[in-house]
Amino acid sequence: MKNNTKILRFTTVGSVDDGKSTLIGRLLLDSKSTFDDQLNSIERSSRKKGFDFLDLSLLTDGLKSEREQGITIDVAYRYFSTKKRKFIVADTPGHIQYTRNMVTGASTANLALIIIDITKGISEQTLRHTYISSLLGISHAIVCINKMDLINYDQKAFNSIIENFKKIKSKIKIDDIKFVPISALIGENIIKKSSKMKWYNGKALIQYLEDIEISHNKIYNYPRFPIQCAIRPQTFKQDNFRGFAGRIEGGIFKPNDKIKILPSGHSTKIKNIQFDGRILNEAFSPMSVIMTIEDDIDIGRGDMIVKEDSLPIVTKEIDLIVTWMSSSSLENKKKVIIKHTTRETLAIIDSISYKINIDNFENIENIKCLKMNDIGKISIKTSSPINIDKYENNRNTGSLIIIDINTNETIGAGIII
Repeated sequence: MKNNTKILRFTTVGSVDDGKSTLIGRLLLDSKSTFDDQLNSIERSSRKKGFDFLDLSLLTDGLKSEREQGITIDVAYRYFSTKKRKFIVADTPGHIQYTRNMVTGASTANLALIIIDITKGISEQTLRHTYISSLLGISHAIVCINKMDLINYDQKAFNSIIENFKKIKSKIKIDDIKFVPISALIGENIIKKSSKMKWYNGKALIQYLEDIEISHNKIYNYPRFPIQCAIRPQTFKQDNFRGFAGRIEGGIFKPNDKIKILPSGHSTKIKNIQFDGRILNEAFSPMSVIMTIEDDIDIGRGDMIVKEDSLPIVTKEIDLIVTWMSSSSLENKKKVIIKHTTRETLAIIDSISYKINIDNFENIENIKCLKMNDIGKISIKTSSPINIDKYENNRNTGSLIIIDINTNETIGAGIII
């Protein structure tokens, strides 16, 4: 099986009203991934709004408040397929106050679909979303320059956006970037090449999405199994059973593998791996399984099973790039809760190194705090050790969330550097 036949996860990126939801609606419609009752519903809703066209954004804007305001608030996950590939798309909000939802949608994506309204150009929020996509390890992007119909499909305007975008390309870590001129509303250059832009030599959007090759090799490195709970069935037949349930967050595990239990450091072997009552010969990320081990070791929620030849970093001191999500500023010496895989621990903000200037992606140093939607580098100290990897090696064990100690609200998302 070739890489490009695998499921592709992608996320929409960009500012509000640039056409993200309309583009996803167009992909769903033209790939015949919609039901008749859905189409009938959006036809009625479009007429009520006074539109003489289908409001395709309604295919993804599922909340009542989204439909009323014509904006995306939550992350909308949609599924569609072509003859060549299956897709999972996260349609994320463009408003600055919903940046946290954009981070959620992008965190599992292989590709970012960056939408730019040709009549407005590259906005601050477009830059912020692009930078976050880069931080989250997305290595492929397609820049869809939308609403080309409003400028009579002008090639010079398209080229101007490309030149402006290339000014920031060297400052982000997205290696593979394609540019496609489109009209999501009309459907130009979405499923097939547009006859109205004969000057464009590239592929239609869906062809890029079908053909792009995504490497999944990293997911098989850095074997990690955070424990969610210990299982002790209170039945006569299984009186001696003791298993450990969780989701594999990296690598491959097999019976007889030599493993370590962290943070205790005890060594043992895997006895067996079970899924849905069946014994498996192997299990891999992101499977949820039950493992039993050969020795009687005290293991509980928040502990981690790893292979002896691939150990994570066990530490109380962590450097992070954080996206701050709270209206209350992030200040030095602030006490917080850190949630990393299944482990929670108290922590303190030890230092704030810098924040990113979204206009040019330069570092602004000597700052006292991070405000809502700021991105910056911080250091934290935890009250107990946690088992981490660099984000570039393992997304799951290389990321964490920051929780308010008083309200239990998620106030930040960090990647470990």
